[in-house]
Amino acid sequence: MNTPIPAAAQAFPAPAKLNLDLRIVGRRADGYHLLESIFRLVDLCDTVHLLPRPDGQIQLHTPADGVLPQQDLTYRAAALLQQASGSRQGADIWLEKRIPMGGGMGGGSSDAATVLMALNRLWQCGLSAEQLMPLGLQLGADVPFFIFGRNAFVRGIGEKLSEITLPAQWYVVVKPSVHVSTAVIFSHPGLTRDSEPSIMPSFQSLQPFRNDMQAVVLKEYTEVKQVFELMRLYGTPLMTGSGACIFLSFAEQKTAESVYKTVAQTHQAYCIRGLDRHPMFDM
Repeated sequence: MNTPIPAAAQAFPAPAKLNLDLRIVGRRADGYHLLESIFRLVDLCDTVHLLPRPDGQIQLHTPADGVLPQQDLTYRAAALLQQASGSRQGADIWLEKRIPMGGGMGGGSSDAATVLMALNRLWQCGLSAEQLMPLGLQLGADVPFFIFGRNAFVRGIGEKLSEITLPAQWYVVVKPSVHVSTAVIFSHPGLTRDSEPSIMPSFQSLQPFRNDMQAVVLKEYTEVKQVFELMRLYGTPLMTGSGACIFLSFAEQKTAESVYKTVAQTHQAYCIRGLDRHPMFDM
């Protein structure tokens, strides 16, 4: 049974992201794929509740089923910051999940980034974002993006970030009832790895957007294909990350909400707004 969240704990947002465009431009000798992608922050957020403690202990009160607390990214983020900063403080951690797991929306990475940024404040470590980002990379390739905290054109394995200006947009996201294995997709013989690298990319220059992993996922996962075909009735859908979530982009909130009300009758769906910056920047 999870421990109730005390009133003294502070709440911090951990926003999801969408890959508006994702291209595989090569592969390193160590097997890691070289990507180019547009990462968009959205207002679907998990909430991380933190309460510093003086005894140096880290306690995660909301472990995921089947995952040891010490293996959870939020716990690992706190322990990593403690080690890197030399802080003698600890923390109690509670996590409220809203971002769908296994959907390609970066929920676990965002939770870890929020723990790093928030405990850096609460423990008064004084580390800059430039110092926190390499720590985040040790936890996962997407973590530095959330610490960067702005929409970005992403290169490399996800660690090379350049701020990109994106228009105001709304998104309808549907989560198929299946978990897509990133390892299976990256090792699939049908996955192309030779997209042309972009020169001075912008929102306009990369149109039409695509996801180089999408064709393989649609072929291997019937549930994702079914959602994709449903979303095609309302626009040009795309998969985010390595899946499984499928999304549509809209310029108008009213149109997005209309489509959301229809697809949400039969599927796990979200109507969300694009952000320009991480909400922790305004706290």
